[in-house]
Amino acid sequence: MKVAQAIACVHYYFSRIPQSFIALLGRFSIAAVFWQSGQTKVEGFGLDIIQGTINPGWPSLSDNAVFLFKEEYQLPLIAPELGATLAAFAEHIFPILVLFGLATRLSAFALLVMTAVIQFLVYPGAYATHGVWAAVLLYLMATGGGVVSLDHLIKSRSGIRGAN
Repeated sequence: MKVAQAIACVHYYFSRIPQSFIALLGRFSIAAVFWQSGQTKVEGFGLDIIQGTINPGWPSLSDNAVFLFKEEYQLPLIAPELGATLAAFAEHIFPILVLFGLATRLSAFALLVMTAVIQFLVYPGAYATHGVWAAVLLYLMATGGGVVSLDHLIKSRSGIRGAN
């Protein structure tokens, strides 16, 4: 009986972990993954908030990004130059939106589509990593950005009720 009570107690305390904390951690983590990937595709500008480094300048698509899209990724139906440009753009815009919790659900969906493309067309053997990304993104799509998000602030100031 004591073991069952201990398990119930642990379950109770685990269930008290605020969903907004989980959403904030998920937003920060998944944004970092995609931002860092986007940074590998540009030259002339660099920003790493984790290490606190900034390389000011005007960003341009790196030759290496185009090379990877031509030789390694080989996406069907899209020119390597366009694919590299779209990926670099998406890996900078959507992580910023997710990080700040603005249009969180839609931005998470966009990153989930990117994850699916990477999984099924580029690196099918990396399902463990992509599965973790997908789980975080699906959580954000289902729950929104939480109370520590611009979505929540906008919703609360506009008087709209319902999910973030």
